[in-house]
Amino acid sequence: MDTTPLPRQMKRWADLDPDRQTARQLADLHRSAPAEADLLFEGRIGFGTAGLRAAMDPGPNRMNRVVVRQTTAGLFRWLRQKGEGVAPLVVVGFDARHNSEQFAADAAREVVEGGGVVHLLDEATPTPVVAHEGLRLGADATIVITASHNPPADNGYKLYLGDGIQLVSPADEEIAHAIDDIASEHLESDSGDHGRSVVDLVGLARPGGELRVVSAAAATAAHRAMAVSTIGVAPRQVDVLYTAMHGVGGQALVDAMVEAGFPEPLVVAEQFAPDPEFPTTPFPNPEEPGALDLAFRAAEVAPSTPDLILANDPDADRLAVAVAGKDGWRRLSGDDVGVLLADHLLRHHSPTATAPLLVASSIVSSRFIDVIAAHHGAESIRTLTGFKWVARPIVERPDAEYILGYEEALGYCVNPAVRDKDGITAALVMAEIAAGCRRDGTTLTERLDELAEQFGLFATSQVSIGFGHLGVDEQRQLRERAGGLSPAELGGVSVSSIEFLDQGLHLPPTAGVLIELSDGSRVIVRPSGTEPKVKAYIEVVSPKRADLTMAEVKGNAKDRLARLEEAVTRLLVD
Repeated sequence: MDTTPLPRQMKRWADLDPDRQTARQLADLHRSAPAEADLLFEGRIGFGTAGLRAAMDPGPNRMNRVVVRQTTAGLFRWLRQKGEGVAPLVVVGFDARHNSEQFAADAAREVVEGGGVVHLLDEATPTPVVAHEGLRLGADATIVITASHNPPADNGYKLYLGDGIQLVSPADEEIAHAIDDIASEHLESDSGDHGRSVVDLVGLARPGGELRVVSAAAATAAHRAMAVSTIGVAPRQVDVLYTAMHGVGGQALVDAMVEAGFPEPLVVAEQFAPDPEFPTTPFPNPEEPGALDLAFRAAEVAPSTPDLILANDPDADRLAVAVAGKDGWRRLSGDDVGVLLADHLLRHHSPTATAPLLVASSIVSSRFIDVIAAHHGAESIRTLTGFKWVARPIVERPDAEYILGYEEALGYCVNPAVRDKDGITAALVMAEIAAGCRRDGTTLTERLDELAEQFGLFATSQVSIGFGHLGVDEQRQLRERAGGLSPAELGGVSVSSIEFLDQGLHLPPTAGVLIELSDGSRVIVRPSGTEPKVKAYIEVVSPKRADLTMAEVKGNAKDRLARLEEAVTRLLVD
């Protein structure tokens, strides 16, 4: 038997780990694959586009109990410093993934041990519900243990500060430094609370600290009341088929629709109950090809054809929408849904004050939103990718009324009572739009065509190159290549301008490049902030033409997108 001792860094980690299984996993991996074990200790997991997110393994750049506890201890130290000694209030929630409840209990324990007050939700809860609860209670920070739509092996740590928005610079760097300090000091007290569940932590207290296990059902009801208040008095007659993608949004979404006056939706039974294994879809992201196949099959055998399919991702912060067409069911793009929401919300908005109207969207989202906003006299703001940026105008522009924030990756904020993506409230608004179309004898697809006839066609697509299988150096080289592209032409069209986004000319510096083409097309290439991927976001614009039918305009745009997809793929892979 190999009894090779662990290197000092790994042994110190294993000694801190309250999970003996993870500690054994580290020892076994070091013996069988030492190079893989070394990778677990190359740096520390950092706050990306949506917090921390990684596979659940030992080591500082994976998700595990040590990382959760050190992260929370660092956060709490920072909160105490900012609050000048006042005991912070922290709300903690979690989804239904493996270890989520344990990670939430660990986070709560660190706050209480530091002398803070924790409101810990007692059951797995949708992310937008937890975000709403933190803002409603005026929490100094809100933690959600979730990996959103990542594969089953992953988990994550999403963090909102007192303004209800995910952290950005300089707070992220300051908190990261505090976490590093905690890790280097190895402040890991052993009070005998290791391994306790959420319910078992009731009564945990330390001097100045208090843990309150609170009702997730009550928090969900408060969020539901807010969501219902977001929609107007439009018709409610609409047939919806819904899937929760094995996540935590199922009952919350159904209850919200019923309370809002919509018929109870038909659900995809195989995907309704939370299941951390995601047995019917190994990558539970409604953007992924095949993710909605079960919903499509359920729609085909439904007693009557649904008006639309709605899908949440596993933590219910994203929303996918699918509609029937002549060739079967298809998912609308995130940009399609964003445009429908903007058109509806701006057309039906009843201003209560003279404040200017505002919509926000990420830089990689369609420029169609700018045209829609201008038509309604609203201001359109572009931000970096991620709702930590898309929601920021809510607090940075108090003079304006924030109507909508969206990003093409199926994220929508339709009520600033949740300053993040909210797939439940957005679902109610989409159901309202579909009910209005049904009343008027039209469909969501036909409404999109009407907007294209009025303003021109904005067609979008993506290229995604995964690099999780590559080594650290190869991954770094691909990221650097993606941010430094400088082609003279793409797909047979000359390049008119290139903006290297790391120079921060119009937005805070970020990795990536924006390429404008002479025919009005646009390509943005950037590394993903949540997954080991490089993504290219492509958009072509086709002005309204009297000599072409809409089908011909769409066909031309499809051809142009295909040429650009091929050209961008060659740039990244060759």
